[in-house]
Parts: sequence; C-alpha cells; structure tokens
Amino acid sequence: MPSDVSERLRREIADRAYHVCEYCLVHEDDTFWGCQVDHIVSRKHGGATEPENLAWACACCNNAKGTDVATLVGQPPRLVRLFHPRSDRWGDSFSLNGVRIDPANAVGEGTVKLLQLNHTSRLRERETLAESGRYPTIEALARVKE
Repeated sequence: MPSDVSERLRREIADRAYHVCEYCLVHEDDTFWGCQVDHIVSRKHGGATEPENLAWACACCNNAKGTDVATLVGQPPRLVRLFHPRSDRWGDSFSLNGVRIDPANAVGEGTVKLLQLNHTSRLRERETLAESGRYPTIEALARVKE
C-alpha cells in the first residue's frame, strides 16, 4: 500500500520525536530496521494522517502494535487503550528501570505487553546500547520528561 505520509511530514514527525522511538526510546540510528511513521489510531480505525495522530516508532514497536488501539490486561481481563504519544506523557505511563520499561498504569501495562517492550531480544538490544552509552540518549530522556 503506498504511503500517504509525505517526506516533509515524515521529517516533521521524526524531528518532533528527536528521532527517538516514542514507545521504547531507542534512537533511530541504533535500530537495524530504522524508524517509521506510526498512525496512533490506524487508518483502519479512521485515524487521520495528521501530525496529532502520528508518532515516530521503531520498526519493532510499529510492527508489534500493528493496527491495534487497545489490549486486554489484568485478571479478570479488561480492555485498556494503548499509550497515545500525543495525549499521554511517557513518564506517566512508564518508567525506566535500567533498560527495562516498567508500566506505571494500565495504559502502560497494555502497551508494554502488546508491543513486547521487555521481550528478551529487546532487553538485550537496550543493554548493548546502554553499555555503549547509547540508551537512554539525551533525546530519549527528553521524551521521558515531556
């Protein structure tokens, strides 16, 4: 499917996010597959291709999220929406515990689960980056504080 995201809009979204994935906080320079523009609310669900519905996401986060807007968490399971980078503060939904991303609320719990933010391979990636001083980056820390 051809992208309806212009190169100008793509650059705007990347710049706004400091070129850091708005979900896992990995800088685009440190991802093998790079970053992509994510429709926070997918086009499938009526989401518009406008800056307030777009996020900068690494390929791992974007592919895991797919077109989902919610997931089940807890016992008994209840439906919770996913983290919305335009309306939620990262630090209200998550906290960094070394390289582990811990949920701080139900939105964070659902997002960590669905995007597999603490999958073994993701943790190893962030550990390697942290050892070389690349995680979290200054840009990632700015995202946490927004």
